[in-house]
Parts: sequence; structure tokens; C-alpha cells
Amino acid sequence: MTETPGRKPSVLFVCVHNAGRSQMAAAWLAHLAGDRVEVRSAGSAPGAAVNPAAVAAMAEVGIDISAETPKILTVDAVRESDVCITMGCGDTCPVFPGKRYLDWTLEDPAGQGLEAVRPIRDEIEHRVRGLLAELGIAA
Repeated sequence: MTETPGRKPSVLFVCVHNAGRSQMAAAWLAHLAGDRVEVRSAGSAPGAAVNPAAVAAMAEVGIDISAETPKILTVDAVRESDVCITMGCGDTCPVFPGKRYLDWTLEDPAGQGLEAVRPIRDEIEHRVRGLLAELGIAA
């Protein structure tokens, strides 16, 4: 992916409820990339709150997502992002020419306990680190 010089890349993470996977992915990217990447997350049918098990799992690795709230996916969020990563929301994400779309198949942490969410968190970290490498940004 070629970036415009002087412009930081923008990544949007999308899952159905924006309460687990996309929140953890956005937090990992913000944590690892700092201000070198613009990070967004949204859901096609946002939940009422971020999954408490996801909050606890991220807290274990020193990342606080307790103040985050699920957000609705908008056409503008997709339009303004260079990379759109979906996580189980299928074809509900609008498609625009020139954008990069990835689909990460990850287990849904909804309704699961901390023990089940930890491996999802760790897989998301692994994928985010790979994305950073693709973008040419050191983690």
C-alpha cells in the first residue's frame, strides 16, 4: 500500500456490535502505532457497551478501553479510511474504489468469559503487528 507522503494512514476496524473485536483491534493499533496511524472502529449494529471481558483482557496487557463506547458504522468513516478491516460483519460495509479491504476471521468474544477472550486478544495483536509491518510502521 502506498501512502501519501506526509499523510498518516487511516485504519477502520468494523465488527457487528463494535463491542469486542474491533475495539480490541483499534486499541492495539493505537497502542503500538501511537499517532503514526489514524484509528477508527465502528459496528454495523452497535451494542450498548464494550464487552466487559474485552475490557478486562486488554487491561491485563496494560491497555485501558473502559471509556470506549460502541459507534455506528457510517459511510464517511469508510470513505475517510485507507484500510477497512471487517471482523464478521460480512457485506454490511460500504465499498469504495481505491480502499484496501481485509476480512479478519476471528471468534466473537460476545458472551464469553476472560479465558476465552484472551486468545482472541492475542490473535488480534498478532494481526495488528502484521498490518503495521505492511504499512511500513515499526511497532
